[in-house]
Amino acid sequence: MRYPDHAEPVITLTAGPVNAYPDVLRGLGRTVLYDYDPAFQLFYEKVIGKAQKAMRLSNKPVVLHGEPVMGLEAAAASLISKDDVVLNLASGVYGKGFGYWAKRYSPNLLEIEVPYNEAIDPQSVADMLKAHPEITIVSVCHHDTPSGTINPIDEIGAIVAAHGGYLIVDAVSSFGGMKTHPEDCKADIYVTGPNKCLGAPPGLTLMSVSDRAWERMKANGAAPRASVLSILDWEHAWSKEKPFPFTPSVAEMNGLDVALDLYLNEGPEAVWARHALTAKATRAGAKAMGLSIWAANEKIASPTTTAIRTPEGVDEKALRQAARERYGVVFSSGRGETLGKLTRIGHMGPTAQPIYAIAALTALGGAMNAAGQKLQVGKGVEAALAVIDADA
Repeated sequence: MRYPDHAEPVITLTAGPVNAYPDVLRGLGRTVLYDYDPAFQLFYEKVIGKAQKAMRLSNKPVVLHGEPVMGLEAAAASLISKDDVVLNLASGVYGKGFGYWAKRYSPNLLEIEVPYNEAIDPQSVADMLKAHPEITIVSVCHHDTPSGTINPIDEIGAIVAAHGGYLIVDAVSSFGGMKTHPEDCKADIYVTGPNKCLGAPPGLTLMSVSDRAWERMKANGAAPRASVLSILDWEHAWSKEKPFPFTPSVAEMNGLDVALDLYLNEGPEAVWARHALTAKATRAGAKAMGLSIWAANEKIASPTTTAIRTPEGVDEKALRQAARERYGVVFSSGRGETLGKLTRIGHMGPTAQPIYAIAALTALGGAMNAAGQKLQVGKGVEAALAVIDADA
């Protein structure tokens, strides 16, 4: 049996976009209300309130109506001015990428870069800030998805705050899948979205902005205004008494409303726990089969994505094609520097269920063996089940 390219896969285990929860998909089918109808304005305010609760914020979050890459560029454009000195922390492709945006808005860019299977050491940040007291802004990616690694943003945030700097955090593929909140890491701008661990489609940015970041953006004459990249335009859009800068994504807000309800009703701690268990089972099974995890150590391995190092002599693209053709299972490739070097298994939203670890290991192991490896897939499944059963 083969699954042709034109047929939908049986199981999508990518690092995003992820499959949406069925309830979210039904939510997208709700009535599309006129954005100036009082019913929608009240609804929008309520959704922002749910996002505030989920993000554990003391002020209102912002929703930008484009997927989180837009939100990340908006953060750079709005907070960074030409006189700023920016320290960008690069432990992977996405962290490195933010530096290119930062450089667009200020020529003064410094960087700490580590191998893309490692994490940023907070002490290196403290040392850099001490050596360069002129640094005003620090940017960091929490979960660098193309590497499946996690940076210690709470520790980094405390160091940046003590320095008096502003912190921009990319939490796109971590928020909702592990314990992370904007105020825990003292972020001034914290960017995430519903299309990863919240199990909704791509199309919106969820963002927190600290009070002092609002003031700084207002003082930045170069910050976008009357623009799709403007954060300032949306400062008060949460209120039913205020107009929207442009037509919001009504259907996407319907889906976000359901996604937040699912997250809050299940309980964030329970959601984080099933993400962590799914990843732990996957890693245990992969190692039992004879594979290696990309992350340098378990401590920095993400609970929302497992990156498996590609064995010597295996064509990673052909490996993923075989997994899809033979078993109907889709994985993600690496990106940029990690392309061809690893395969990523996503554990986000609806696929953050331990049984998907078994499906992932079976499909990946089968595809590896088809490529000439001699993996003991049964041992991998047994090891994963042992992890799952120990938690039962």
